[in-house]
Parts: sequence; C-alpha cells; structure tokens
Amino acid sequence: MTSLEHLQTSLPSILSDLEAIVSLESPSHDLAGLEHVATWIEQQFGPLGGFSRQETKNGPVLSLKVAGWGKKVLLLCHFDTVHPRGAFGFRLEDNRAYGPGIYDMKGNIVQLLWALRANRQLERSVPQLEVLFTPDEEVGSLASREAIEAAAQRNQAVLVLEAPMSNGDLKVARKGVGQYQLSARGKAAHQGVEPEKGINAIVELAQQIPKIVALQNLEKGTTLGPNVVRGGTASNVVAAEASVDVDLRVWTMGEYQRVEAAMRALSPSFAGARLEVSGGLNRPPMEPSPASLELFELARQVGAGLGLNLGAGRVGGGSDGNFTAALGLPTLDGLGLFGADAHQLSENLVVSEIPRRVALLCGLLDELSR
Repeated sequence: MTSLEHLQTSLPSILSDLEAIVSLESPSHDLAGLEHVATWIEQQFGPLGGFSRQETKNGPVLSLKVAGWGKKVLLLCHFDTVHPRGAFGFRLEDNRAYGPGIYDMKGNIVQLLWALRANRQLERSVPQLEVLFTPDEEVGSLASREAIEAAAQRNQAVLVLEAPMSNGDLKVARKGVGQYQLSARGKAAHQGVEPEKGINAIVELAQQIPKIVALQNLEKGTTLGPNVVRGGTASNVVAAEASVDVDLRVWTMGEYQRVEAAMRALSPSFAGARLEVSGGLNRPPMEPSPASLELFELARQVGAGLGLNLGAGRVGGGSDGNFTAALGLPTLDGLGLFGADAHQLSENLVVSEIPRRVALLCGLLDELSR
C-alpha cells in the first residue's frame, strides 16, 4: 500500500484529530488556551519521540526529538492563532473543513502527526528529526526566536509547515518584515490665543511621511507603509506629540540596510521639533540559497509522484523560516495543507487534498533520511 492510499483510508481519523485540535482555541497571549493545545500535542506525539519543554512568557515551547537516519532536520510549527475565542467553530461543508487556525496552522500539526504515524506504520524512515512547536509566531516569535535559532544550529536543513501558496506551490523566499515608529516632539500652545508659541508635531510628522514613502523601491519589492498615525490631545491645543507606525517589507538584507540608514538619518523640518526613530527588522528576509533550492527540487520530485505540480513561490509575509534561512540553513516553507483564507472567519482546508499533502510530507521525510 502506498502512503497516499493509506492516508486516504485514514481520512476520517485525520478529520477527527483536526476537530480536536481546532476546538482547543489558542489565541496568541491566551496562556490557558495555549497550554491546552500544548498538552494535546504532547499526548498525541508522545508515542513518536521524546519531548522537552521550555516555559516562556508567551507560553510553552515544545521540542520533539524523533529518532531517524540521514540528515538532521528541524521542522517548525506554531500553535497560536490570530482568532479570538468564540470567533467561529469547526465544521465540514462542501469538501472544506473550517475552523480557527485550521489553515494557519493547526491543521498542519495534524498533517505532521499523521505523516509520522504513516511512515512508522508503513515501515518507512524519517531523518534525525527535531520538531519545535511554538506559541507566539503570530505575534512575532519574540519569546521563541532564541529557541528556534538554537535548534537551527543543531540541524542541517529546515522544513516549515506554514500553508502553501494559494495555488499550492511551496515557498522558497519570504520578505523580511519590520516595523518602525517615528515620533515627532513639538511644543504645546493655545491654538486660539498664541499658536505662534507652539511647534505642531502633527505638521512635522506630515513632512516626514512623504520622505518615508519615497524610500520604497517597488521594483525590488521594498515597501514602507505608514499605516497607523497618532497625535495631539485636543483641537484647541497645538499638538506636542505625534507618531506613525511604519510596516517594512524587503526581499534582501541589502535593501533593509539602505532603508535603515535613511530612517535613522531623518531630520526635523521645523526649528525646535525633535524626531525619534525606534524599531527595525523583526524577521530577516528568507533569501533562497542553492541548498534551499535543492531542498525544493527534492520536494518537487516527491510531489510529482503524487500528481502535484509544485512551483517555487515567493511571498511577502514572514514566518519562523526567515530566522533559520538568515543563519544559512537550507529552508523550505509552505509544506502545510492546502486551503484558503488564512486569518479570516472563512479559514479552511480542502478535505480531499489532505491525504495528498500528508503523503508529500511522508515522502520528503523518507527522502531526507537516505
């Protein structure tokens, strides 16, 4: 029996596990919810390897070691979601499975569970595998980044179980993601009596925002979005303070370095005004290397045997794979289940494609063990 045939017959049980983990709601920062999912993961994966746990302020980081052969491979998952409790529930409808975090990425934890189970039952091998389950990817992985980078340095390749591209392709490149805050400081004054004694921080900020937008290079994929603005206290008071939050996306470290230098060099337009720049790059760009493209080619060949025509996708959003790629580890992302509508109330998986994507992971793990 092939892995795909085995998994097709297992689909009802896979769906049962999907419902179980999705029903354990775990928004980022909901420590009780995160703990419930962590316990479920430990219970389900426990027979497959050895667990260790690191407590962080954002919830537990779980590490699973699975004995195997061949390469030392790190596999990254996260179990927090963007959805608040009670947003919507699990349901099956028209070949789709819906639920909070089912696509990003609780369904992919179930995918891994069944890939490991299938390879064991079919007596197929896996590499020397380390799996990290982290609780804070959706909020920047601030507490788990150190564990991710430490684990990467113990391994030779990294697989990331984030969702594939909307057309099913895998992900070989992701933009680096950052955020700046530019604050302008002025001087308050009565707007009606003596406005000339004030320095309007909002007006100063308005002079700076076009300079920030001008740093974009759309041909190179560099974008800066001044998307949140705050300032002032009352309409009859000259605004003494104002700030703007700026989203940054870059394909390369070179572009980040250019933007970083320019942001730090911003200077006030009005006498007496002051500027402060904070923030920077949170996730470095995941730039494809020859080794990561070789890893993609191996996955592409496995997928072809399953009837999948997989391409090498590039995406603007970041993942924990950004951290490992920046350390020089060959990193392949987008290996999760096929679905749609991440972070939306219609987040879903295509039920009929679940066995094929699990089989893809089965086959890739088997190949990496050789």
